[in-house]
Amino acid sequence: MRRSLRFCFALVLSLTLSATAADPVRMGSGGMTFETVPGWGLGEDGTSVIGSTHGGVVVDKEGNVFTSANIGVFVFSPDGKLIRRFVGDDYSALHDIEIRQEGDDEFIYGARNNAAMGIKFHAVTGDVVLRLPFPEESGLKLKRFAPTAITVAPNGDIILSDGYASNHIFKFDRTGKYLSHFGEKGNGMKQFNTAHGMTLDTRYNPPRLLICDRNHRPKGRLLHYSLDGEFIGEVVTGLGMPTSVAVQGDYVSVPDLHGRVVILDKSNTIIAVLGHNLNAQLGRSYGVKQENWVEGVFSGTHGSYWDKDANLYVQDWNVSGRIIKLKRIR
Repeated sequence: MRRSLRFCFALVLSLTLSATAADPVRMGSGGMTFETVPGWGLGEDGTSVIGSTHGGVVVDKEGNVFTSANIGVFVFSPDGKLIRRFVGDDYSALHDIEIRQEGDDEFIYGARNNAAMGIKFHAVTGDVVLRLPFPEESGLKLKRFAPTAITVAPNGDIILSDGYASNHIFKFDRTGKYLSHFGEKGNGMKQFNTAHGMTLDTRYNPPRLLICDRNHRPKGRLLHYSLDGEFIGEVVTGLGMPTSVAVQGDYVSVPDLHGRVVILDKSNTIIAVLGHNLNAQLGRSYGVKQENWVEGVFSGTHGSYWDKDANLYVQDWNVSGRIIKLKRIR
């Protein structure tokens, strides 16, 4: 019995050390070179504190990092210490999140595919101020509503993508009043075969929607639409399974479910690939437990976001709950 206990203790200690003592891994190229920050966001015992992940990442004006896990939203300081969390029915399974400053406050907007709604809550107090269920006023007779992405226009209009169901994209005003919808499921030029991720592309004036058409055939792609739902064009094709997009300055980070993050420049040229998983069985894999994580290699890249210093935070779709900080090397 004592021998078994000693063995278990040694095993736990070994796993803890392996999770926290890894060396930083450098990745990328040129001006988009990064290093991992081993152990960032893990608990004192070296294990994940957030539970399984299938969500997104955003950063507030103080540099705090919000990530949505299956049980709720967790908030970390820039150095990876857990400072608060929001758990419960309102905060569970936010597939995508966005953050927006409104007056003196910041608010989290979320797309909840399992709960069939969008949601808005205060980033500090967690107070829910708006829910966006399926808009019956649209006249659509949908059998299922499963939002996967959300973003907010400069005037406060809210855009919500039904990416796991109809592939319609819905537009509401700031109060939640239904305004319009556009898009449909398919593999044509102007259609979506899983409108999985979306953000406001502020590299253009006026800003436009940048949308991930994750399952387009033969390869995933990004599309531009106007804020009124008018097709503008394909941005980049030949991607794997682009899950989300985040913009900082002239650059866009594009997580790919196969286990990598692609960086685009202002001309939408790929200038760097981060964390590429060469193992096809482990890329696009939810079931890679923490003891099998490899520093600097992603397994199911799902969300990303930049901080003010152009560091990147990346979330894997992962059974153990994985978020990675990539420090920009200049």
